[in-house]
Amino acid sequence: MPDLKKRSSGFGARSAEPVPPPPPGLSARLTAAQALADILASGHAVEDRFAATRTSELDARDRALARSIATTALRYLGSIRARLAQALEKGLPKKSGALEWHLITAVAQILHMDVPDRAAVDLAVHAVKRDPRSAAFAGLTNAVLRTIVRASEAGEITLDDPYADTPQWLAVRWSKAYGDETAQGIARMHAQEPTLDLTVKSDAEGWAQRLGGIVLPTGSVRLATHAPIETLPGFNDGEWWVQDAAAALPARLLGANVGERVADLCAAPGGKTAQLALHGAHVVALDRSAERMKRVAENLTRLGLSAELHIGDALSFDAARFDAILLDAPCSSTGTIRRHPDVAWTKRISDITALATLQAKMLDRACSLLKPGGRLVYCTCSLEPEEGEQHIAALLRRNPDMLRMPVTAAETGLADCINEEGEVRTLPTHLPHADMRFAGLDGFFAVRLQRRAL
Repeated sequence: MPDLKKRSSGFGARSAEPVPPPPPGLSARLTAAQALADILASGHAVEDRFAATRTSELDARDRALARSIATTALRYLGSIRARLAQALEKGLPKKSGALEWHLITAVAQILHMDVPDRAAVDLAVHAVKRDPRSAAFAGLTNAVLRTIVRASEAGEITLDDPYADTPQWLAVRWSKAYGDETAQGIARMHAQEPTLDLTVKSDAEGWAQRLGGIVLPTGSVRLATHAPIETLPGFNDGEWWVQDAAAALPARLLGANVGERVADLCAAPGGKTAQLALHGAHVVALDRSAERMKRVAENLTRLGLSAELHIGDALSFDAARFDAILLDAPCSSTGTIRRHPDVAWTKRISDITALATLQAKMLDRACSLLKPGGRLVYCTCSLEPEEGEQHIAALLRRNPDMLRMPVTAAETGLADCINEEGEVRTLPTHLPHADMRFAGLDGFFAVRLQRRAL
């Protein structure tokens, strides 16, 4: 796999020649290809790249389509590139501008989206023609994509390699950590559309029936729909919020009580803060990003909940000691690849090393902010042991005042997710279901600790 961060996107200045108005749907395809190039070159997240201010020239429908195309291309990037390599007998032409990105996004539509093949091919050809550096390859674009369409219609395209859409370095790590069978299962789950999970204020069974979902063993509600959440009953009334079932576990394990002073040290986007506030705790929510903290405030307002919000760095945050602390530390996010497929292609081993160092410092700081007898839940949405299990033995050696508070299967509803130390480790392969719309979890690690009482 080439170092995508060092590659040119191929997008640049356009010709000074007059450009005819784009055919319907072309603007969304151009935006998707540009976004894909930017994400792979810069490491930006899909969510950040598709912020409304960056795609303001598109209407809401085209913006949603462009995002869906880019996300699908990232989900199947490895296998799409393999298909193109087979179809391009002489390889990708040199100095072909943005040709590669238009080909990738077109193949994503042909093989993995409910888009007419003809539209995907024709609009890709239009897109290539509009760039003077790739215009000469419009005929090649048409021929390659039609070859893939014919192969797809003939049932000649199969996916035999479970790691086809997983970077090799991640496949090796997961196989070492969890065994090859489980690692392959993780990779296969990443090819599935993510679930839509809700944390509800009350009456999970009632909301599951009303919204056409099911209640998971963890207590979250999982929906079959992927309709815009703003259109669903209960959203405007603040009856629930979107939160993966695994992400909802840490706040539940902390067990915040009425009147307790509780810190959420990395609060954005606010789902865990809302859980803590819902149980009557006085929540002090902290995050470094003012923009992300604005989102926390907006979510709390919609939900009718309150917390004391601060913008700052957890490493330098100073406050009176807390009864309980939740530390959802910055991490590589490899446990969320099903939900955020860009993570697989934008993270590097060096990121994990740097983040693990930061996490150890944050853990020590969190311990120092606890009252004697106080509780700490540390968690990350990472599949990497360096960001989870490997921290805890070292932490307990550095901080002899800290003790494990083992988690039980009854607390999570997921016996398979509790290790011998009483720590939580969820995997995308957990929570199987015959209907894939209801299967799987984000990959999460969580541990509950307590400071010795005086």
